[in-house]
Amino acid sequence: MATITETKLTIPSSEIHEAHAEEMNCSNRSQWLRAAILGANDGLVSITSLMIGIGAVKQDPKAMILSGFAGLVAGACSMAIGEFISVYSQLDIEVAQLKRDSKVEALADQESLPSPVQAAMASSMAFSIGASVPLLAAGFISSYEVRIGVVAAAASLALAVFGCVGALLGKAPVLRAGIRVLIGGWAAMAVTFGLMKLFRSGRL
Repeated sequence: MATITETKLTIPSSEIHEAHAEEMNCSNRSQWLRAAILGANDGLVSITSLMIGIGAVKQDPKAMILSGFAGLVAGACSMAIGEFISVYSQLDIEVAQLKRDSKVEALADQESLPSPVQAAMASSMAFSIGASVPLLAAGFISSYEVRIGVVAAAASLALAVFGCVGALLGKAPVLRAGIRVLIGGWAAMAVTFGLMKLFRSGRL
């Protein structure tokens, strides 16, 4: 009887760790991009709603722009601090896990560790980019009605873009995601504008 000998292929551990590190880097890049889109969307919706809410009470363009700029600075700082604390906590957990692993795996995974400073800067910049859309849209318009309309239109266009890009990164249906983000932004703007109108009329 003929005997069949099985040949076992052994893959060097260094190649396994390199492939694992590359997979982790790709995953981290995807998460960074999605986080940036979410941060920009957050800045866009919150600052647009803030400016429209102020516009419902005061027609002075300076009041809208100053409130929007103050919201941009406060929101960017808040996002940076929150992201720094969150990622630092995650870093502590991953470092503790690496210490429990073997030295070889630790060396392979060091490059994939999150950076709290980079995360804070990215989150702050993403929020600022989104918040800049309504500020730039309102900055050069003196007419009250036109200013409100332009801010809402610019924010709607940016919301649709952010929603579609986020869906592409997450491999989700683009149209559905874009519409969902757009409706959510419209709801936030409408609620803020309506409540501030009620406040101005003295009903709240």
